[in-house]
Amino acid sequence: MSSDLLKHSVNQYLEELPQPVQTRLYESPATCLAIYRLLPELAKYFMMSMVFNENFILLRDLDRWVKPNGKIQFQEAIKSLKSLHLIIPKKNDSGALMIGLNPTFRESFKNALTGGEIHNSFGIVIENNSISMDILNEYSSSKWETILHFMVGTPISKIPSANVLNLLKSSGLMEETETTAEFKITNEGFQFLLQEANAQIWTLLLQYLKMAESFQMDPVDILNFIFMLGSLEVGKAYSTKELRNTQKNLLKDMRDYGLIFQKNSESSVFYPTNLSIVLTSDNKNAVRSAAGALDSVVQKNKDESASMDTNGMSNDDVGLQGQNTPEGALIVETNFKLYSYSNSPLQIAILSLFLHLKTRFANMVTGQITRESIRTALTNGITAEQIIAYLETHAHPQMRRLAEENLMKKLELDPNSKDTLQILPPTVVDQIRLWQLELDRVICYDGSLYSDFESSTEYNLLSKYAQDIGVLLWRDDKKRKFFVSKEGNSQVLDYAKRKLNKK
Repeated sequence: MSSDLLKHSVNQYLEELPQPVQTRLYESPATCLAIYRLLPELAKYFMMSMVFNENFILLRDLDRWVKPNGKIQFQEAIKSLKSLHLIIPKKNDSGALMIGLNPTFRESFKNALTGGEIHNSFGIVIENNSISMDILNEYSSSKWETILHFMVGTPISKIPSANVLNLLKSSGLMEETETTAEFKITNEGFQFLLQEANAQIWTLLLQYLKMAESFQMDPVDILNFIFMLGSLEVGKAYSTKELRNTQKNLLKDMRDYGLIFQKNSESSVFYPTNLSIVLTSDNKNAVRSAAGALDSVVQKNKDESASMDTNGMSNDDVGLQGQNTPEGALIVETNFKLYSYSNSPLQIAILSLFLHLKTRFANMVTGQITRESIRTALTNGITAEQIIAYLETHAHPQMRRLAEENLMKKLELDPNSKDTLQILPPTVVDQIRLWQLELDRVICYDGSLYSDFESSTEYNLLSKYAQDIGVLLWRDDKKRKFFVSKEGNSQVLDYAKRKLNKK
């Protein structure tokens, strides 16, 4: 999930809230600041131009600020602001449309920017009660990695809490088998693993909010706490005394996700972790993604190792090693061999879902993309497009650069070329899709078969009618047979009774 898609998902949930609930949300400066960060860039610009201007401004004046090629972004920005009721429209005496900033949002947002009356919206810091960053990082990564490990089926000694399991099940990321009561990752769950860390966290939190509504929990208290977490400083201690009862009950669930740390469940102090800061941040590198979530091996003597590894290498080898290869970077060859620069157990577990692993080194694993490995993934609900997207997302930077250079050369020779960026070898991409087609050759439909017609006239009349109304799935003119969908069977029968006078 891209950053824009993530923001759209969060904004969509906020847009669906009743307007009175939105107004209550805007009473919190921390929430207003978080919502501002989730807005489209052009909407942010409009907000900053209106926050210190209490007068209504003409909509056409804002339109003049935008270049002709940015009109689509302008419409999206205004639509986003309207759906969240952040702007109030009205017409002046001449009938021209004017807009003004929501007064509740304006006051809270202004206080967030200037440090005005924030009413503990950004938490109450307890001085001289800090905690080691190593402890927080180890705790948050352990909690979050347990969830990801459990999803990919890695044998682990400790499984997530019952609340987390219920959340994974209700969100459709995992399903519980009826016979063994074991949890199994779904198609949506694999897509979840492809997302950035902030998108993963928000996916669970949005589902948590939907579940909380069924338990009559106040969504405003939950959202205010979540947005507050995104604004706190990691490593500092914050008091729980000013939290509402709903927010205090949230602490246990937030501990299960690794968003906060408490020394014990009765503690009146909590510490935000590095996972919480990505809730309202665009920084994708704030925490490790799923591809590198379990890379807990500390790289000691990095400079010495780098200098030692350089000796004796060719220029090409040095160039490849000196690129600061990202964790989980993949190299895919035309012979279907794959190399992953990772020692992360989670990364390896994800690869094993669709790859036949062969060897494992200190910082790299190798494997082969085979028909059997892809078919196993397909039967488990993983699609070919998801596998291809995963390989492209984690492709080695050098593969991406080579693909960009090749595309530029093609465009230089033919500016009208419609070729797209091909990061992976085309033979590999095409073959993965062909293996999926092998499983999709037979498709089952529920419906009714019509046969034994008395004449060609009857057959042609009914088959043409079924085709016209879009319910015809198959026909054989020689044998005078055709098959209609289950939904369209009653319409064809009614038509036959009227036209042919048959029961």
